[in-house]
Amino acid sequence: MNDIWRLSATELASQIRSKKLSAREAASAAIARLNAVNPAINAVIDHRPDETLAQADAVDAAIAKGADAGPLAGVPITIKVNVDQAGFATTNGLTLQRDLVARTNSPVVDNLRKAGAVIVGRTNTPAFSARWFTTNLLHGETRNPRDPSITPGGSSGGAAAAVTAGIGHIAHGTDIAGSIRYPAYACGVHGLRPTIGRIPAFNASSPERPIGPQITAVSGPLARTVGDVRLAFHAMSKRDPRDPWWVPAPLEGPSREKRAAICLRPDGLETVKEVSDAVADAGKRLARAGWTVEEITEIPPFEEAADLQMKLWLSDGYDALRDMAEREGDPGALAVLRDQESVARALDLAAFSKLLTRRATLVRAWEMFFETYAVIVMPPCGELPFEWQLDLKGDASLHRVLRAQMPQIALPFIGMPGLTVSTGLVGRVPVGVQIVAGRYREDLCLLAGEAIEAGGVPASPVDPVSA
Repeated sequence: MNDIWRLSATELASQIRSKKLSAREAASAAIARLNAVNPAINAVIDHRPDETLAQADAVDAAIAKGADAGPLAGVPITIKVNVDQAGFATTNGLTLQRDLVARTNSPVVDNLRKAGAVIVGRTNTPAFSARWFTTNLLHGETRNPRDPSITPGGSSGGAAAAVTAGIGHIAHGTDIAGSIRYPAYACGVHGLRPTIGRIPAFNASSPERPIGPQITAVSGPLARTVGDVRLAFHAMSKRDPRDPWWVPAPLEGPSREKRAAICLRPDGLETVKEVSDAVADAGKRLARAGWTVEEITEIPPFEEAADLQMKLWLSDGYDALRDMAEREGDPGALAVLRDQESVARALDLAAFSKLLTRRATLVRAWEMFFETYAVIVMPPCGELPFEWQLDLKGDASLHRVLRAQMPQIALPFIGMPGLTVSTGLVGRVPVGVQIVAGRYREDLCLLAGEAIEAGGVPASPVDPVSA
């Protein structure tokens, strides 16, 4: 029983449905694991064991009555602290929101609960969920379980650290500029950014978001196996009328020829050898699995998409965000917002219209690209996971982070799904790849991801490593 937390979500749900294990046993094991390892990493910042056990007991009761307990029957999961969970504060890492207690669940939380998942805790995020490093003035620092000298990623750093350390079998995250994909990369697990409109979103506790975040921010899963990512993605994707952007697209699209492109340096990105080697190795793994693989150097505009995404993300509502950040006083959020002020303030109505017009052109170019290739495999980042707090070590370091993250930032602007697959370790530092497919073809990302995963991934879950 003590090792239940090591099981995959898929295996655990099967064992609970077949009554080989109970949901209460799984929840108890998850709580014990949280108590054992969370003090070292601070991934979960709020949890209520009695509520977790009550959710588990409800799953066991449903199974005892012969009812369908759902695809995630009894699986312990975590929820990022920037989405509504009834009775809990939607802090988004802010002291200003410590008392913003949600009265209802967000759609993604409701979907996970309806699928039978049991929530074991809420995970940390940087202030405003606006960095690739996870620390804030309210909840403190989250550290990487594999190596505390490097970032656990952000903004879903708590989610990635939790699932890597065995606190929950699946983690919920959100992504507007890499916030699912980068933490998965940094912690050595897998993370899926779905197509916009795929997973319903809404926080009743907060004001309606500006149009930029509405069309680029998504929720998605992080997990230790690609199969578990698929399982969670399917559960999260159910319709909810509260999200006007939700799209009833099939989860499995038409069959495609297994043809993949690999690009070691998208749009000339300076890529360190360890990362480009991982991409090349992923291409070999796909070839061994029966894929036709072609290395390419020319791709549709990607760096431009990243530049436009930064403008869209930060300019839409910049003044209100900057004012709130000044009141919060978080140094990480202020560093990013102050550095990007000239970019944000340059976007007037005419420029904003031109930006959205250009977006259609770039999306079209990428959709045409995916007429030829089912997927493209590229670096998730130009560098290995950054040293802790690198972005606060001066302007040059912040700009280095922004430049290296171009493959993370570009994708939301063109609206394509992306899957980070962890493929190995450099010492104890994770490395991996990003798989991109056309809109609503997460199934192709997952198909390629499983082929790459079969070639070897870092062992997980892990006990947190001391400095």
